[in-house]
Amino acid sequence: MKVAIVHEWLTTYAGSEKVVEQMLEVYPEADVFAMVDFLPEKDRGFLKDRKVRTSFLQNMPFAKKKYRQYLPLMPLAIEQFDLSSYDLILSSSHAVAKGVITGPNQLHISYVHSPIRYAWDMQHQYLRESGLQRGLKGAFAKWMLSRMRMWDYRTANGVDYFIANSEFIASRIWKVYRRESSVIYPPVNVNAFAYREDKEDFYLTASRMVPYKKMDMIAEAFAGMPDKKLVVIGDGPDMEKVKAQAAKAPNIQVLGYQPDAVLIDHMQRAKAFVFAAEEDFGITPVEAQACGTPVIAYGKGGSLETVRGLGVPQPTGVFFEEQTAAQVMAAVSRFETEGGAIQAANCRKNAVRFSPESFRKKLQQHVDNKLHQNTRQAGSVQAVL
Repeated sequence: MKVAIVHEWLTTYAGSEKVVEQMLEVYPEADVFAMVDFLPEKDRGFLKDRKVRTSFLQNMPFAKKKYRQYLPLMPLAIEQFDLSSYDLILSSSHAVAKGVITGPNQLHISYVHSPIRYAWDMQHQYLRESGLQRGLKGAFAKWMLSRMRMWDYRTANGVDYFIANSEFIASRIWKVYRRESSVIYPPVNVNAFAYREDKEDFYLTASRMVPYKKMDMIAEAFAGMPDKKLVVIGDGPDMEKVKAQAAKAPNIQVLGYQPDAVLIDHMQRAKAFVFAAEEDFGITPVEAQACGTPVIAYGKGGSLETVRGLGVPQPTGVFFEEQTAAQVMAAVSRFETEGGAIQAANCRKNAVRFSPESFRKKLQQHVDNKLHQNTRQAGSVQAVL
C-alpha cells in the first residue's frame, strides 16, 4: 500500500508537526508533501532524511519568511500535487491540506486541527488584528476570504473520513462542512515532563504572548493578588503589556523565552499552571498535568476535554467562565480553598491519556477500520454488478 502524508507547511516543529511525526511512525514508508519546507536542520530529525515534495510556493519571492502572505495561492498550490499513485492519503490540515485532489479508488482521511479559522468564525478577529477592516486592502481581504470559504466547503467533499483533534473541533467540522468526524486527541510527549509531587509556592503561566492567549490578563489578575507569586515564561507581541503589569507588581516575575529544560523545571515545581486561552486542544495544560501540576483554565474549548474540573471524580484543575482578571482571581481563590481535592498522581494519570503511543494505536485502528470498510463496500458494488 502506497501512503502519502500531506501537510500545509513545514517551518517549525510544533503541535501539528508532531502529529505528522506520529503518522510517520505508523507509516514509515510514506511520502511527505508540503507546500513549503523551510524546517531548520535541528528540527528535521522526525523526517528521517525523507525528501519532502513541495509546491511552486517554495520558490516564490520571500517565501521563507512570508509564505503566509501567499494564502490566495494556496488552494491552487495544494491542488497541484499529483497523488494519483497512492492508495491512502493522510492529510494533516489546519488550512488547505485537506484540499488535495484524490480519486474514487483512493482513501483520503483528513486529520483536522481546525477548519481554516481566519476564513470562518474568526474572520472578523483576523481582519481587525491585521488592520484590514477598511480600505482597498480590506476589501480585497474580505473578497479573498469569501472565495476561500467556498473552496474550503467544496473540497470537504474530497475527504472520505474526517478525524478531529478534539470534540470542540468536531463541532466546528459539523458546523462548517456538515460532516461527522471521529476524535483522536493529538500526541503529547508526556514522558518528557517528569512527574513531581512536592510543589513550591508560586503559580506559572507559559505561552506565546499573542492576544488570544490573554497573558496580560493573567498578569493583571496577579497584580491584584500581591500575596501570590506568578512566574511568566514566553515572548511575543504582548510582552510589553505583560511587563507593564509586572512593573507595578513585585510578585510577578517575567522570564521571557526559556529553553524547554527551564520550562519543564518550573512546571514541575509550580503549585498550579494558569491557562486563559480558548484553544482547539491546548497542549501546555496536558504537559503541566504530566508533571503532576494542577491547571487553572478558561472553561471553553479544548481545556474542557483535557482538564477535569472540581466536582468530578479525580479532578485535575479549576475552571473560570469568562476571560477577565476578576474571574482568574476567583478561580485562584477557589483553588486555594478547594484544591486539596486535586492529587498530583491523578494529574499525571489524566495526562497519560494523550501519549504518542495512544495516538498511534488509535490512528492505526481507525485507518485499518476504514480500509476494511471501503473494501467491503467495493465488494458489495461488484456483487451487484
